[in-house]
Amino acid sequence: MTRDTAPVAEERQRDADRSQLTILAAARDEFAEFGLGGARMDRIAERAGVNKRLIYYYFEDKEKLFEAVLEQAYLDIREEERHLHLLDLAPTDAVRKLVEFTWDYYLAHPEFLTLLNSANLHKARHLAESRRAKELNSPLIETLGQILERGRREGTFRGGVDPVQLYVSIAGLSYFYLSNSYTLSAIFGRDLLSTKAKAERLSHMVDVTLGYLLRS
Repeated sequence: MTRDTAPVAEERQRDADRSQLTILAAARDEFAEFGLGGARMDRIAERAGVNKRLIYYYFEDKEKLFEAVLEQAYLDIREEERHLHLLDLAPTDAVRKLVEFTWDYYLAHPEFLTLLNSANLHKARHLAESRRAKELNSPLIETLGQILERGRREGTFRGGVDPVQLYVSIAGLSYFYLSNSYTLSAIFGRDLLSTKAKAERLSHMVDVTLGYLLRS
């Protein structure tokens, strides 16, 4: 590539990247609102302000677009987790930070939960077909495993803790509460999304997680 054409090609690539991110953001909102079955490519194109043909050019069909949206959703949360620098913290502080982050992220990004709900309705076949999704999630488990091992060596944490099981528990403590907050509030006659209730929930989740890990 000549010196004169290189900037033009780079600008075209930036335009393509911007277009794809715009489409993914519009598709995320559409899938979060209507699910995979109810989402419509026409509405996604309208949300993104692009021609529908451009969506098919980049993503082939609705199924591939949904897969790409899920990948982007995991990329976003894993990227923010990376900025926590958990390995720089003491094991107890790192686990507490991860619990707090997970709770706060789910609160700030309810679309993440609804996307996961939709993916599970389809037995997560889009994630199962995505090598990228697996690659995105592996580093977090490796990091958590290192934190657990360091805590064990220091005598802070008990041994034999599976990092995958621990992360599923951390995510589940937030996920179930928020996904079912309306039914739980109705059943128990309490506003579980009040400021006080959310603060109590976070404190409870930290206590439960650390109570399981800490040596008595």
